[in-house]
Amino acid sequence: MNTDFTYGNVLKQLIFFSGPIILANLLQISFQFIDSLWVGNLLGAKALGATAVSGTVFFTVLSFVLGINNAALTILSQQKGKGDKEGLASYVNAFIVIMTVMSLLLGIIGYMFTNPLLSLLQTPDQMMDLASGYLRIHFIGIIFLFGYNFISTILRAVGDSQTPLRFVLTAVMLNLFLDPLFISGFDLGISGAAYATVLSQGIAFIYGIVHTVKKGLVPFTLPKLPSLDETSVILRLGIPAGLQMVVISGGSMAIMSVVNSFGESVVSGFGAVQRIDSLLILPAMAIGTAVNSMAGQTIGGGDMERTEKIANYGVLYVVMFMLSISTAVFFAGYHAVKLFISEPEAAGFGEQYLKTIAFFYPFIGINFVLNGVVRASGAMFQILVLNAVSFWVLRFPFSYMFSEWTGENGIALGIGTSFMLSSLTAFLYYRYGKWKHLVLFGKEKSTPSS
Repeated sequence: MNTDFTYGNVLKQLIFFSGPIILANLLQISFQFIDSLWVGNLLGAKALGATAVSGTVFFTVLSFVLGINNAALTILSQQKGKGDKEGLASYVNAFIVIMTVMSLLLGIIGYMFTNPLLSLLQTPDQMMDLASGYLRIHFIGIIFLFGYNFISTILRAVGDSQTPLRFVLTAVMLNLFLDPLFISGFDLGISGAAYATVLSQGIAFIYGIVHTVKKGLVPFTLPKLPSLDETSVILRLGIPAGLQMVVISGGSMAIMSVVNSFGESVVSGFGAVQRIDSLLILPAMAIGTAVNSMAGQTIGGGDMERTEKIANYGVLYVVMFMLSISTAVFFAGYHAVKLFISEPEAAGFGEQYLKTIAFFYPFIGINFVLNGVVRASGAMFQILVLNAVSFWVLRFPFSYMFSEWTGENGIALGIGTSFMLSSLTAFLYYRYGKWKHLVLFGKEKSTPSS
Protein backbone atom coordinates (compact mmCIF):
# COMPACT_ATOMS: atom_id res chain seq x y z
CA MET A 1 0.00 0.00 0.00
CA ASN A 2 1.37 3.40 -1.02
CA THR A 3 1.77 5.90 1.82
CA ASP A 4 1.73 9.68 1.47
CA PHE A 5 4.33 10.92 3.96
CA THR A 6 3.42 14.59 3.52
CA TYR A 7 0.86 14.25 6.33
CA GLY A 8 0.05 11.92 9.24
CA ASN A 9 1.85 10.66 12.36
CA VAL A 10 5.59 10.72 11.54
CA LEU A 11 6.79 8.24 14.18
CA LYS A 12 4.06 5.70 13.39
CA GLN A 13 4.80 5.96 9.67
CA LEU A 14 8.54 5.57 10.30
CA ILE A 15 8.12 2.43 12.41
CA PHE A 16 5.69 0.70 10.05
CA PHE A 17 7.54 1.75 6.89
CA SER A 18 11.03 0.79 8.08
CA GLY A 19 10.03 -2.64 9.47
CA PRO A 20 9.63 -4.40 6.08
CA ILE A 21 12.85 -2.73 4.85
CA ILE A 22 14.76 -4.20 7.80
CA LEU A 23 13.36 -7.65 7.01
CA ALA A 24 14.13 -7.26 3.28
CA ASN A 25 17.73 -6.28 4.08
CA LEU A 26 18.12 -9.34 6.30
CA LEU A 27 16.79 -11.54 3.51
CA GLN A 28 19.11 -9.91 0.96
CA ILE A 29 22.14 -10.68 3.08
CA SER A 30 20.97 -14.28 3.48
CA PHE A 31 21.64 -14.80 -0.24
CA GLN A 32 25.38 -15.04 0.37
CA PHE A 33 24.89 -17.18 3.47
CA ILE A 34 22.75 -19.67 1.52
CA ASP A 35 25.29 -19.88 -1.29
CA SER A 36 28.14 -20.32 1.20
CA LEU A 37 26.21 -22.97 3.14
CA TRP A 38 25.48 -25.18 0.12
CA VAL A 39 28.79 -24.63 -1.69
CA GLY A 40 30.84 -25.25 1.45
CA ASN A 41 28.98 -28.41 2.40
CA LEU A 42 28.53 -29.89 -1.08
CA LEU A 43 31.73 -28.80 -2.87
CA GLY A 44 34.32 -28.09 -0.16
CA ALA A 45 36.73 -25.38 0.91
CA LYS A 46 38.25 -24.60 -2.50
CA ALA A 47 34.87 -23.89 -4.07
CA LEU A 48 33.82 -21.84 -1.03
CA GLY A 49 37.00 -19.77 -1.37
CA ALA A 50 36.24 -19.20 -5.06
CA THR A 51 32.77 -17.82 -4.24
CA ALA A 52 34.31 -15.53 -1.61
CA VAL A 53 36.84 -14.09 -4.06
CA SER A 54 34.17 -13.65 -6.77
CA GLY A 55 31.88 -12.09 -4.19
CA THR A 56 34.45 -9.37 -3.52
CA VAL A 57 34.35 -8.29 -7.17
CA PHE A 58 30.59 -8.54 -7.47
CA PHE A 59 30.03 -6.69 -4.17
CA THR A 60 31.73 -3.64 -5.69
CA VAL A 61 29.36 -3.80 -8.66
CA LEU A 62 26.39 -4.34 -6.34
CA SER A 63 27.52 -1.34 -4.27
CA PHE A 64 27.36 0.84 -7.37
CA VAL A 65 23.86 -0.52 -8.14
CA LEU A 66 22.71 0.31 -4.60
CA GLY A 67 24.16 3.79 -4.97
CA ILE A 68 22.22 4.39 -8.20
CA ASN A 69 19.10 3.16 -6.40
CA ASN A 70 19.67 5.80 -3.72
CA ALA A 71 19.55 8.45 -6.44
CA ALA A 72 16.36 6.89 -7.83
CA LEU A 73 14.80 6.87 -4.35
CA THR A 74 15.48 10.60 -3.94
CA ILE A 75 14.26 11.66 -7.39
CA LEU A 76 11.13 9.50 -7.42
CA SER A 77 10.11 10.27 -3.83
CA GLN A 78 10.39 14.01 -4.54
CA GLN A 79 8.18 13.56 -7.61
CA LYS A 80 5.68 11.67 -5.43
CA GLY A 81 5.78 14.47 -2.82
CA LYS A 82 5.17 17.10 -5.52
CA GLY A 83 2.06 15.18 -6.56
CA ASP A 84 3.35 15.15 -10.14
CA LYS A 85 2.09 11.81 -11.56
CA GLU A 86 3.26 12.65 -15.06
CA GLY A 87 6.71 13.62 -13.80
CA LEU A 88 6.91 10.45 -11.69
CA ALA A 89 6.01 8.26 -14.70
CA SER A 90 8.50 10.12 -16.90
CA TYR A 91 11.39 9.67 -14.43
CA VAL A 92 10.50 5.99 -13.88
CA ASN A 93 10.81 5.56 -17.65
CA ALA A 94 14.11 7.47 -17.72
CA PHE A 95 15.60 5.30 -14.98
CA ILE A 96 14.43 2.10 -16.70
CA VAL A 97 16.13 3.08 -19.97
CA ILE A 98 19.37 4.33 -18.37
CA MET A 99 19.70 1.42 -15.92
CA THR A 100 18.96 -1.15 -18.65
CA VAL A 101 21.78 0.27 -20.78
CA MET A 102 24.05 0.48 -17.72
CA SER A 103 23.37 -3.11 -16.66
CA LEU A 104 24.03 -4.44 -20.18
CA LEU A 105 27.32 -2.52 -20.38
CA LEU A 106 28.44 -3.66 -16.92
CA GLY A 107 27.49 -7.24 -17.78
CA ILE A 108 29.48 -7.24 -21.03
CA ILE A 109 32.52 -5.46 -19.55
CA GLY A 110 32.49 -7.64 -16.42
CA TYR A 111 32.21 -10.84 -18.49
CA MET A 112 35.11 -9.81 -20.75
CA PHE A 113 37.41 -8.70 -17.91
CA THR A 114 36.57 -11.39 -15.34
CA ASN A 115 40.03 -12.99 -15.36
CA PRO A 116 42.00 -9.69 -15.14
CA LEU A 117 39.80 -8.60 -12.23
CA LEU A 118 40.37 -11.88 -10.39
CA SER A 119 44.12 -11.68 -11.10
CA LEU A 120 44.14 -8.17 -9.64
CA LEU A 121 42.84 -9.70 -6.39
CA GLN A 122 45.68 -12.25 -6.50
CA THR A 123 43.26 -15.17 -6.79
CA PRO A 124 45.16 -18.47 -6.26
CA ASP A 125 45.73 -20.39 -9.52
CA GLN A 126 43.87 -23.45 -8.25
CA MET A 127 40.74 -21.33 -7.68
CA MET A 128 40.90 -19.24 -10.87
CA ASP A 129 38.76 -21.46 -13.12
CA LEU A 130 36.11 -21.98 -10.43
CA ALA A 131 35.94 -18.28 -9.52
CA SER A 132 35.93 -17.19 -13.18
CA GLY A 133 33.03 -19.46 -14.15
CA TYR A 134 31.02 -18.45 -11.09
CA LEU A 135 31.57 -14.71 -11.63
CA ARG A 136 30.86 -14.77 -15.38
CA ILE A 137 27.42 -16.30 -14.80
CA HIS A 138 26.63 -13.52 -12.33
CA PHE A 139 27.65 -10.91 -14.89
CA ILE A 140 25.38 -12.53 -17.50
CA GLY A 141 22.42 -12.21 -15.11
CA ILE A 142 23.25 -8.76 -13.75
CA ILE A 143 20.19 -7.20 -15.41
CA PHE A 144 17.98 -9.25 -13.07
CA LEU A 145 19.88 -7.93 -10.04
CA PHE A 146 19.43 -4.37 -11.31
CA GLY A 147 15.80 -5.03 -12.15
CA TYR A 148 14.34 -6.42 -8.99
CA ASN A 149 16.29 -4.02 -6.78
CA PHE A 150 15.03 -1.09 -8.88
CA ILE A 151 11.38 -2.16 -8.69
CA SER A 152 11.75 -2.30 -4.91
CA THR A 153 13.24 1.21 -4.94
CA ILE A 154 10.35 2.62 -7.01
CA LEU A 155 7.79 1.15 -4.63
CA ARG A 156 9.59 2.50 -1.54
CA ALA A 157 9.74 5.92 -3.17
CA VAL A 158 5.94 5.99 -3.39
CA GLY A 159 5.61 4.76 0.20
CA ASP A 160 5.26 0.96 -0.22
CA SER A 161 7.83 -1.12 1.68
CA GLN A 162 5.68 -4.25 2.08
CA THR A 163 5.45 -5.33 -1.58
CA PRO A 164 9.26 -5.32 -2.16
CA LEU A 165 9.56 -7.70 0.80
CA ARG A 166 7.55 -10.26 -1.23
CA PHE A 167 9.99 -10.03 -4.15
CA VAL A 168 13.05 -10.50 -1.96
CA LEU A 169 11.41 -13.37 -0.07
CA THR A 170 10.55 -15.05 -3.39
CA ALA A 171 14.17 -14.79 -4.59
CA VAL A 172 15.63 -16.10 -1.31
CA MET A 173 13.23 -19.06 -1.02
CA LEU A 174 13.89 -20.06 -4.65
CA ASN A 175 17.64 -19.80 -4.11
CA LEU A 176 17.40 -21.95 -0.99
CA PHE A 177 15.89 -24.84 -2.98
CA LEU A 178 17.54 -24.32 -6.37
CA ASP A 179 21.10 -24.24 -4.97
CA PRO A 180 21.30 -27.96 -4.02
CA LEU A 181 19.27 -28.95 -7.09
CA PHE A 182 21.64 -27.23 -9.51
CA ILE A 183 24.86 -28.01 -7.60
CA SER A 184 24.28 -31.72 -6.96
CA GLY A 185 21.05 -32.72 -8.71
CA PHE A 186 22.15 -31.40 -12.12
CA ASP A 187 25.85 -31.90 -11.22
CA LEU A 188 26.78 -28.34 -12.23
CA GLY A 189 29.09 -27.74 -9.28
CA ILE A 190 29.94 -24.15 -8.38
CA SER A 191 28.36 -22.93 -11.63
CA GLY A 192 25.08 -24.42 -10.38
CA ALA A 193 25.16 -22.07 -7.38
CA ALA A 194 25.55 -19.09 -9.73
CA TYR A 195 22.77 -20.30 -12.04
CA ALA A 196 20.48 -20.82 -9.04
CA THR A 197 21.06 -17.25 -7.81
CA VAL A 198 20.58 -15.67 -11.26
CA LEU A 199 17.45 -17.71 -11.95
CA SER A 200 16.01 -16.83 -8.52
CA GLN A 201 16.61 -13.14 -9.12
CA GLY A 202 15.21 -13.40 -12.64
CA ILE A 203 11.96 -14.99 -11.44
CA ALA A 204 11.67 -12.38 -8.65
CA PHE A 205 12.22 -9.64 -11.25
CA ILE A 206 9.51 -10.99 -13.59
CA TYR A 207 7.14 -11.48 -10.65
CA GLY A 208 7.87 -7.91 -9.56
CA ILE A 209 7.08 -6.46 -13.00
CA VAL A 210 3.87 -8.47 -13.45
CA HIS A 211 2.59 -7.75 -9.93
CA THR A 212 3.44 -4.04 -10.02
CA VAL A 213 1.91 -3.43 -13.46
CA LYS A 214 -1.17 -5.59 -12.80
CA LYS A 215 -1.93 -3.81 -9.53
CA GLY A 216 -1.11 -0.38 -10.95
CA LEU A 217 1.27 0.33 -8.04
CA VAL A 218 3.58 2.50 -10.16
CA PRO A 219 2.83 4.66 -13.23
CA PHE A 220 4.76 2.81 -15.96
CA THR A 221 4.79 4.03 -19.57
CA LEU A 222 6.02 2.47 -22.81
CA PRO A 223 9.84 2.83 -22.85
CA LYS A 224 11.15 5.89 -24.70
CA LEU A 225 14.40 7.84 -24.71
CA PRO A 226 14.58 10.16 -21.67
CA SER A 227 14.87 13.90 -22.15
CA LEU A 228 18.20 15.70 -21.77
CA ASP A 229 17.01 17.33 -18.52
CA GLU A 230 16.00 13.98 -17.02
CA THR A 231 19.27 12.35 -18.06
CA SER A 232 21.22 15.27 -16.59
CA VAL A 233 19.45 15.03 -13.20
CA ILE A 234 19.84 11.23 -13.05
CA LEU A 235 23.56 11.28 -13.92
CA ARG A 236 24.24 14.28 -11.67
CA LEU A 237 22.83 12.37 -8.71
CA GLY A 238 23.49 8.79 -9.82
CA ILE A 239 27.24 8.95 -10.43
CA PRO A 240 28.23 10.40 -7.01
CA ALA A 241 25.63 8.13 -5.35
CA GLY A 242 27.24 5.09 -6.99
CA LEU A 243 30.73 6.30 -6.06
CA GLN A 244 29.66 6.65 -2.40
CA MET A 245 29.40 2.88 -2.11
CA VAL A 246 32.71 2.35 -3.91
CA VAL A 247 34.38 4.74 -1.44
CA ILE A 248 32.91 2.72 1.43
CA SER A 249 34.07 -0.56 -0.11
CA GLY A 250 37.59 0.80 -0.63
CA GLY A 251 37.73 2.15 2.93
CA SER A 252 36.76 -1.26 4.30
CA MET A 253 39.63 -2.88 2.40
CA ALA A 254 42.05 -0.29 3.81
CA ILE A 255 40.94 -1.15 7.37
CA MET A 256 41.47 -4.83 6.54
CA SER A 257 45.14 -4.03 5.87
CA VAL A 258 45.45 -2.82 9.48
CA VAL A 259 43.81 -6.00 10.76
CA ASN A 260 46.07 -8.23 8.62
CA SER A 261 49.16 -6.81 10.33
CA PHE A 262 48.22 -8.54 13.61
CA GLY A 263 48.29 -12.10 12.32
CA GLU A 264 46.02 -15.05 11.76
CA SER A 265 44.05 -15.08 15.04
CA VAL A 266 43.09 -11.41 14.80
CA VAL A 267 42.19 -11.80 11.10
CA SER A 268 39.98 -14.81 11.90
CA GLY A 269 38.33 -13.03 14.82
CA PHE A 270 37.78 -9.89 12.78
CA GLY A 271 36.28 -11.95 9.95
CA ALA A 272 33.75 -13.39 12.40
CA VAL A 273 32.79 -10.04 13.92
CA GLN A 274 32.45 -8.47 10.47
CA ARG A 275 29.77 -11.04 9.63
CA ILE A 276 28.01 -10.17 12.87
CA ASP A 277 28.55 -6.46 12.32
CA SER A 278 27.03 -6.61 8.83
CA LEU A 279 23.83 -7.92 10.40
CA LEU A 280 23.80 -5.51 13.33
CA ILE A 281 23.94 -2.34 11.24
CA LEU A 282 21.13 -3.47 8.88
CA PRO A 283 18.40 -1.85 11.03
CA ALA A 284 20.27 1.48 10.96
CA MET A 285 20.67 1.23 7.18
CA ALA A 286 16.97 0.38 6.78
CA ILE A 287 15.85 3.29 8.95
CA GLY A 288 18.14 5.56 6.90
CA THR A 289 16.46 4.29 3.70
CA ALA A 290 13.00 4.85 5.20
CA VAL A 291 13.93 8.40 6.23
CA ASN A 292 15.35 9.04 2.74
CA SER A 293 12.00 8.13 1.15
CA MET A 294 9.88 10.00 3.71
CA ALA A 295 12.01 13.16 3.60
CA GLY A 296 12.13 12.97 -0.20
CA GLN A 297 8.34 13.26 -0.32
CA THR A 298 8.18 16.15 2.14
CA ILE A 299 11.04 18.02 0.42
CA GLY A 300 9.29 17.47 -2.93
CA GLY A 301 6.14 18.93 -1.35
CA GLY A 302 8.12 21.92 0.00
CA ASP A 303 7.46 21.16 3.69
CA MET A 304 10.85 21.61 5.41
CA GLU A 305 9.25 21.79 8.86
CA ARG A 306 7.92 18.24 8.46
CA THR A 307 11.27 17.18 7.00
CA GLU A 308 12.94 18.35 10.22
CA LYS A 309 10.38 16.40 12.24
CA ILE A 310 11.22 13.25 10.23
CA ALA A 311 14.92 13.80 10.98
CA ASN A 312 14.27 14.26 14.73
CA TYR A 313 12.05 11.20 15.04
CA GLY A 314 14.46 9.22 12.85
CA VAL A 315 17.38 9.99 15.17
CA LEU A 316 15.33 9.16 18.28
CA TYR A 317 14.09 5.88 16.80
CA VAL A 318 17.48 4.72 15.50
CA VAL A 319 19.25 5.57 18.77
CA MET A 320 16.71 3.57 20.81
CA PHE A 321 16.85 0.66 18.34
CA MET A 322 20.65 0.56 18.22
CA LEU A 323 21.00 0.91 21.99
CA SER A 324 18.95 -2.26 22.44
CA ILE A 325 21.23 -4.01 19.92
CA SER A 326 24.31 -2.62 21.71
CA THR A 327 23.14 -4.05 25.04
CA ALA A 328 22.48 -7.48 23.52
CA VAL A 329 25.89 -7.48 21.80
CA PHE A 330 27.71 -6.47 24.99
CA PHE A 331 26.30 -9.41 26.95
CA ALA A 332 26.03 -12.04 24.19
CA GLY A 333 28.96 -11.09 21.95
CA TYR A 334 31.13 -14.08 22.89
CA HIS A 335 28.38 -16.58 22.06
CA ALA A 336 27.77 -14.84 18.72
CA VAL A 337 31.47 -15.04 17.82
CA LYS A 338 31.60 -18.74 18.80
CA LEU A 339 28.98 -19.47 16.15
CA PHE A 340 31.65 -18.71 13.54
CA ILE A 341 34.96 -19.67 15.14
CA SER A 342 36.06 -21.98 17.95
CA GLU A 343 39.78 -21.09 18.23
CA PRO A 344 40.10 -19.47 21.72
CA GLU A 345 42.49 -16.64 20.80
CA ALA A 346 40.45 -15.56 17.76
CA ALA A 347 37.18 -15.83 19.70
CA GLY A 348 38.70 -13.81 22.54
CA PHE A 349 39.66 -11.00 20.16
CA GLY A 350 36.17 -11.10 18.63
CA GLU A 351 34.50 -10.83 22.03
CA GLN A 352 36.69 -7.92 23.10
CA TYR A 353 36.07 -6.16 19.78
CA LEU A 354 32.29 -6.42 20.13
CA LYS A 355 32.31 -5.31 23.77
CA THR A 356 34.42 -2.28 22.86
CA ILE A 357 32.43 -1.18 19.82
CA ALA A 358 28.95 -2.14 21.10
CA PHE A 359 27.91 1.23 22.50
CA PHE A 360 29.22 3.13 19.49
CA TYR A 361 26.48 1.61 17.29
CA PRO A 362 23.93 4.40 18.03
CA PHE A 363 26.36 6.90 16.50
CA ILE A 364 26.51 5.03 13.18
CA GLY A 365 22.70 4.99 13.32
CA ILE A 366 22.60 8.79 13.65
CA ASN A 367 24.94 8.97 10.67
CA PHE A 368 22.63 6.86 8.48
CA VAL A 369 19.52 8.88 9.41
CA LEU A 370 20.97 12.38 8.96
CA ASN A 371 22.70 11.40 5.71
CA GLY A 372 19.38 9.90 4.58
CA VAL A 373 17.62 13.24 5.09
CA VAL A 374 20.37 15.19 3.32
CA ARG A 375 20.44 12.63 0.49
CA ALA A 376 16.68 13.11 0.07
CA SER A 377 17.35 16.70 -1.03
CA GLY A 378 19.61 15.49 -3.85
CA ALA A 379 22.91 16.38 -2.13
CA MET A 380 24.66 13.25 -3.43
CA PHE A 381 28.03 14.88 -4.01
CA GLN A 382 28.00 16.21 -0.45
CA ILE A 383 27.20 12.75 0.94
CA LEU A 384 30.06 11.36 -1.17
CA VAL A 385 32.40 13.84 0.51
CA LEU A 386 31.00 12.99 3.97
CA ASN A 387 31.56 9.26 3.32
CA ALA A 388 35.10 9.91 2.10
CA VAL A 389 35.77 11.86 5.32
CA SER A 390 34.16 9.11 7.42
CA PHE A 391 36.29 6.31 5.98
CA TRP A 392 39.53 7.91 4.80
CA VAL A 393 39.97 10.83 7.23
CA LEU A 394 38.49 9.18 10.33
CA ARG A 395 37.94 5.40 10.30
CA PHE A 396 41.10 4.16 8.60
CA PRO A 397 43.56 6.59 10.30
CA PHE A 398 41.94 6.15 13.74
CA SER A 399 41.93 2.35 13.54
CA TYR A 400 45.60 2.50 12.51
CA MET A 401 46.63 4.99 15.24
CA PHE A 402 44.74 3.33 18.08
CA SER A 403 46.05 -0.11 17.11
CA GLU A 404 49.61 1.30 17.09
CA TRP A 405 49.09 2.69 20.59
CA THR A 406 47.18 -0.15 22.27
CA GLY A 407 47.60 -3.21 20.03
CA GLU A 408 44.84 -5.19 18.31
CA ASN A 409 42.18 -4.01 20.78
CA GLY A 410 42.72 -0.50 19.47
CA ILE A 411 41.11 -1.45 16.15
CA ALA A 412 37.62 -1.47 17.69
CA LEU A 413 38.31 1.68 19.71
CA GLY A 414 39.52 3.52 16.61
CA ILE A 415 36.55 2.42 14.49
CA GLY A 416 34.12 3.25 17.32
CA THR A 417 35.63 6.71 17.76
CA SER A 418 35.26 7.30 14.02
CA PHE A 419 31.55 6.37 14.30
CA MET A 420 31.13 9.10 16.91
CA LEU A 421 33.05 11.74 14.94
CA SER A 422 31.28 10.78 11.68
CA SER A 423 27.90 11.35 13.31
CA LEU A 424 29.12 14.76 14.53
CA THR A 425 30.26 15.64 10.99
CA ALA A 426 26.89 14.49 9.61
CA PHE A 427 25.05 16.60 12.20
CA LEU A 428 27.13 19.71 11.42
CA TYR A 429 26.37 19.43 7.71
CA TYR A 430 22.69 18.66 8.39
CA ARG A 431 22.46 21.71 10.66
CA TYR A 432 24.56 24.24 8.75
CA GLY A 433 24.92 22.91 5.18
CA LYS A 434 23.11 24.34 2.15
CA TRP A 435 21.29 21.10 1.25
CA LYS A 436 17.90 22.68 2.05
CA HIS A 437 18.31 25.07 -0.88
CA LEU A 438 19.04 22.49 -3.58
CA VAL A 439 16.60 22.36 -6.52
CA LEU A 440 16.49 19.19 -8.62
CA PHE A 441 13.79 19.92 -11.15
CA GLY A 442 12.77 22.81 -13.36
CA LYS A 443 14.84 25.57 -14.86
CA GLU A 444 16.79 26.30 -11.70
CA LYS A 445 19.60 23.78 -11.34
CA SER A 446 21.73 23.21 -8.28
CA THR A 447 25.40 22.51 -8.58
CA PRO A 448 27.19 19.75 -6.69
CA SER A 449 29.32 22.28 -4.85
CA SER A 450 26.38 24.25 -3.44
